[in-house]
Amino acid sequence: MTQVSPESLRSTVLPQVSSWVAGSWRTTSQTHVHHDPARPGVAVAEVHHAEPAIAVEARRAAREAFGRWRRTEPRARAAVLERVAALLEERADEVGEAVVREEGKTLPEAIGEARRAEILRYFAGQVAYEPDGSTFAAQGEGNLLYARRVPIGVVAAITPWNFPLAIPAWKIAPALGFGNVVIWKPADLVPVSSRMLFQTFLDAGLPDGVLQLLVGRGSVIGPELVGVSEVDALTFTGSTGVGQQLVRNAAAVGQRCQMELGGKNAAVVLADADLDRAAEMITRGAFLSSGQKCTATSRVIVEDAVYDRFVERLVAGADSLTVGDPLAPGTDIGPLSSDTAADEVRAIVRRGEQEGRRATSRRPDDVPAGAFVAPTVFCDLPADSTLISDEIFGPVAVVLRAADAADALRLANESAFGLTAGVYTSSLAHALDFADGLEVGMVKINQETPGNAVHVPFGGRRDSSFGPGEQGKAAAEFFTEWKTVYMDRG
Repeated sequence: MTQVSPESLRSTVLPQVSSWVAGSWRTTSQTHVHHDPARPGVAVAEVHHAEPAIAVEARRAAREAFGRWRRTEPRARAAVLERVAALLEERADEVGEAVVREEGKTLPEAIGEARRAEILRYFAGQVAYEPDGSTFAAQGEGNLLYARRVPIGVVAAITPWNFPLAIPAWKIAPALGFGNVVIWKPADLVPVSSRMLFQTFLDAGLPDGVLQLLVGRGSVIGPELVGVSEVDALTFTGSTGVGQQLVRNAAAVGQRCQMELGGKNAAVVLADADLDRAAEMITRGAFLSSGQKCTATSRVIVEDAVYDRFVERLVAGADSLTVGDPLAPGTDIGPLSSDTAADEVRAIVRRGEQEGRRATSRRPDDVPAGAFVAPTVFCDLPADSTLISDEIFGPVAVVLRAADAADALRLANESAFGLTAGVYTSSLAHALDFADGLEVGMVKINQETPGNAVHVPFGGRRDSSFGPGEQGKAAAEFFTEWKTVYMDRG
């Protein structure tokens, strides 16, 4: 198989990406050529889509490998994760460039994501050194009573394109570390970087069958992973509609589910806020990565007393961002992930122009050719506008006016989603009131809504999440289950 690297992306030979199942690469007759979203017509890889039979074989190989991997000493499992972390750091520049060429993230953002090896090191440390259970007062003299967390089995991990390295890492690392085996199905839009990340696990010495890669259409191979008894658990990050359907399918066989879904995240700017800092943080949170984050700021709720002054600052921030080649120095915003995604966001912007006021000076199409959309701020939208209620997943922010702090809190909670929210204030009382009153999984005080630490829980409420949270010690709640042992010493 052709080795996938940025050098091969620039060569005349198109790199091939296929699935890895039961210890070997699987090419198929079902192929697709993937293109660079920033350079119309430039191909980056030929992808061989897995067929259902390959997914069935992956399930069988995973079940066989689980029996061996779960008995592997925790420190040995942790050592594999440590080696993956070292390899990922070593290859961060080339992996990051691959992300840019197939997904459109700017080079600094992509390399920064590739260098987030602490995700792997954190779980290596947790697996190797943290307690895995507790002892209890026994029932009977001399008896022993204890409970420990044990792996759940075969895990299907279905991951998105917007963080093609970080999100798979924070699913795969705890799953493998706790003794499970994983069948990984990455998003169609990021075949090359997924292949390169997977290669680090192979090069780190992971045994056959413990982690397998399925490249292909979710509609084709998804039914072989979801709602089948041979797969014990499903961890998914993606759209709310797809996630909710997967939960229904999984429920038919009692498959454990962890879902991280959409967001319509609010940032509240109170009258006592540092408006310059708030505008800077919200500009970053709303528009970097072209707004393609489930944690991106999408609704900006501003107290009436400072509304006009803040909007002026936010618009200036949005208009100052450089949109262009994601590999070029100084670029702030690259393309959206595909022409289809860009067309959808452009249509939303046109609808917003009919409903309200576009405050930013650049039109959405005042950008280079390709899947680019200019950062856009809307004001004065009607309360029933779908731009206020629906996730957009593009560089678009809507600004809402609040009468006071209480009204701002009400508006922030007026959403079907509940992932993250920010509040900008110089008042400790306001900060504590919003930290308590915001109906979300994560609250940011004077910080942008995106961004998360590996050692704390990640997740939301309502339509944003389903099942146990991710990362930190919360990961054990999903990837392990309790086993209680009663022992009579005779």
